[in-house]
Amino acid sequence: MADPQALIDAYMRKRADLVRFFAKRTGSVPTGEDIVQDLYLKITSGPAPDDLRSPEAYLYRIGSNLMLDRMKSARRQAARDAGYGRTMAGDGPEGVAEEPPADDAVAARQRLAQLVKALDDLPKPVATAFRRHKFDGLTHGEVAAEMGVSRSAVEKYIMTALKHLMGKVGA
Repeated sequence: MADPQALIDAYMRKRADLVRFFAKRTGSVPTGEDIVQDLYLKITSGPAPDDLRSPEAYLYRIGSNLMLDRMKSARRQAARDAGYGRTMAGDGPEGVAEEPPADDAVAARQRLAQLVKALDDLPKPVATAFRRHKFDGLTHGEVAAEMGVSRSAVEKYIMTALKHLMGKVGA
């Protein structure tokens, strides 16, 4: 049985080269790193081959096998996903819809229209504070600075708007 430490030593010396090698072939540094990590697990989980003449060549061969296994698995998964899409779509050419059902989309649009209309009923500073915070993603402090009011005032405006909207739309 060959010395497993020689293989681990070769791995440690060649690790950076191995990552570059597999990253170049896969087109992805993270994938190259994953393959090299899998390679380490493989060489440390079992005995080294008896006829090991070149630890470096062995590392590249095992790593290449791992890379090919990964590529085959990705192709199988893509084919499986495509098959699922065709099955779920039925006979139509459009594939599986990523959007919600049409009735849910219509209901969401109607609810949004109700919210926007209810916002129009609010005093201008309250509606502005609510829109800038909830729709535009500004913090309370940013809205306060923009409007020239205190942060506390913005918080009160937003609470007022939320209470109003809950009453109008039941949001």
